[in-house]
Formats: sequence, C-alpha cells, structure tokens
Amino acid sequence: MDHSYTVKVDESFDFKLSKDTIASLDLIKTGENTFHLLKNGVSYHIKILDSNFNKGTYTISVNGSEHKASILTPLDELIEKMGFAVAGGKNVDSIAAPMPGLILDILVEEGQEVNEEDQLLILEAMKMENIITSPRDGVIKKISVSKGDAVDKKQLLIEFQ
Repeated sequence: MDHSYTVKVDESFDFKLSKDTIASLDLIKTGENTFHLLKNGVSYHIKILDSNFNKGTYTISVNGSEHKASILTPLDELIEKMGFAVAGGKNVDSIAAPMPGLILDILVEEGQEVNEEDQLLILEAMKMENIITSPRDGVIKKISVSKGDAVDKKQLLIEFQ
C-alpha cells in the first residue's frame, strides 16, 4: 500500500505528501492549535480552527486566510478505490449485514427517527460484538430481522424511509 497522504484544500488544490516529505517539514508547534511552517524561505502561520479527525476534515487559517482541508490516508484511498467510500453513505436506503453473524440486540423500532451514527443493532460475528450505526439521518421504515436471528452476509437488516 502507498504510504502517502492526499490533502485537498478548498476542493481546488490536491497535494500528495509522502511520510518522508511530512517528516522533513520545518514545522514548529507554537500553541495549542497553532504552528509555524517555513517552506522555501517563506514563513506560514497556521491555526487549526475546527477539526473532525474521524472524517479527516479541517478548517485552518494560513497567514489569516481561512481554508477547508481534507486529508485522505492511504487506507481511506484504498477504501474509496474499492467502492466503499464513506461519503456514499448519505444516500443509503437500507443496511445489509456486513458479515454472517447473530443479531444480539435491536436498539431501534420501526418509525423511529435516527441521526447519523446512532446505534441501530448489535451483530455478533467471529466472537466479537459489532455495533451497526446509522449512515445518515432518517426514519426506520422496516426492520427485517429479530433478536436472536442468524444472518448471512449481505442479508437485509434495516430499511430507511
């Protein structure tokens, strides 16, 4: 797997940075969320204004100009290349079992409103409990399984309205 990161700034600029390039940066942490970068003799004052580490998105200020940045790790790029991109989750209208297992608990009811990342059900697979969360805000239309059911990979679990 490639060991470089893709950094997108303001959806206009893409940078590919290797671990070696990142390690060689003349970057000094100057405060809680502030940094000083010296690149090719030019000084940059950087402040992280907002961050969502799990989604890899950041709002940063560089010399007083605000920018939106996103960072894709090598794993993120592999997942996207395989067609499992997280951003596609917003249009999901159903959830299927990601692997064969046993339904240990169902944490929602039909007609219930849920928010993105709310816990929906617990699937036991390979002696591990896997919490299946909602990929988006929505309303539960139908629950196709019951507590204690054995399910196959790709079996329909929950539908959204």
